[in-house]
Amino acid sequence: MLGEHSPKTQQLLQRLNAFFDRHIHPNEARHHEEMAALRRAGDPWQPVPVVDELKKVARKEGLWNMFLPHAYNGEGGISNLDYAPLCEVMGRVTWSSEVFNCSAPDTGNMETLERYATEAQKQRWLEPLLAGEIRSAFLMTEPAVASSDATNIQCSIRRDGDHYVIDGRKWFSSGAGNPRCTIFIVMGKTDPDAPRHAQQSMVLVPRDTPGVTVVRPLTVFNYDDAPHGHMEVALDKVRVPVSNILLGEGRGFEIAQGRLGPGRIHHCMRSIGAAERALEMMVDRLQERVAFGRPLAEQSIWHERIAESRCMIDQARLLTLNAAHKMDTVGNKAARAEIAMIKVVAPNVSCKVVDWAIQAHGAAGVSQDFWLAEAYAHQRTVRIVDGPDEVHRNAIAKIELAKRRALQ
Repeated sequence: MLGEHSPKTQQLLQRLNAFFDRHIHPNEARHHEEMAALRRAGDPWQPVPVVDELKKVARKEGLWNMFLPHAYNGEGGISNLDYAPLCEVMGRVTWSSEVFNCSAPDTGNMETLERYATEAQKQRWLEPLLAGEIRSAFLMTEPAVASSDATNIQCSIRRDGDHYVIDGRKWFSSGAGNPRCTIFIVMGKTDPDAPRHAQQSMVLVPRDTPGVTVVRPLTVFNYDDAPHGHMEVALDKVRVPVSNILLGEGRGFEIAQGRLGPGRIHHCMRSIGAAERALEMMVDRLQERVAFGRPLAEQSIWHERIAESRCMIDQARLLTLNAAHKMDTVGNKAARAEIAMIKVVAPNVSCKVVDWAIQAHGAAGVSQDFWLAEAYAHQRTVRIVDGPDEVHRNAIAKIELAKRRALQ
């Protein structure tokens, strides 16, 4: 079932890998230097010149908006299964997906707008997002409640004539630090007395709306992820037209569920790409270094870790491709167990492999001289974003229990 990639994927993979060889890997040092220069100048929240340059090249080569499963990407559409291997390649370099207009949270936000927005909303926000002219953020998580349960959110969206008035505080709003981020999709409660999963709504909030304040960036193991950023955002009596609602009042939870399925595939395949690169770095380092009279690569503990890494990565990849296949063939709802499983497995595998690679590099592995410390920070975060491990394990267990009850 999951044998060779489709001809479309094979062709795109060839082009994408060639682009990485020509443009991404040779510019990793330049990206690091340009970010360092922005920090020295006192403002890292600015577009990175090398990324802007490479965006033009990628778009010219047709490697643009590859994630969308329809003709918006100019290639006649692509399935989740076809896109997954491309996402794995992009996971090898943290900033690379932006070059192809395929970075989170924009991918999820564009899919949300394409599925649920009105034609007027699409024209105002989706078209410039697809063109890479603006960026976006998704505001759901809140500091005051356990946001792993989306029904807990307290941000209020109150109808006042022809407007909604929004009050609340969000955080870890990824992408809100980017100076080109001009639109927020905000999730809040329009009716706290409605049934539990019908209380929430999503509304479009332009960033420059009065009452919107980007309070501060939040770090991940002291990485600020500039210029993307994970921001805390205050919404104080923010007024937007009623026409800015997505799909309708009480439909926010429904939209969130539709949005998260493909996003989890993307996260997991990027995690697998990071794990693959970490394994390559581990193997290279072990063959270069000598300790106690022989190369580290000849010591049995490292044989075990290399072998275990290969097994775990391949298992995670097959599990993720299977989930993508099921999403394409039977839909997100029927594939909910497979989606939950990959969200548990892939980031845990990546964390473990990156951790072993750090160990193989010794003190250098946790330093700024190698990509591994940054990679670990990202992969550890993926175990929390889009639902923590515990939530997904709970969902898997409930599905298994229901299967057995149905047979009794």
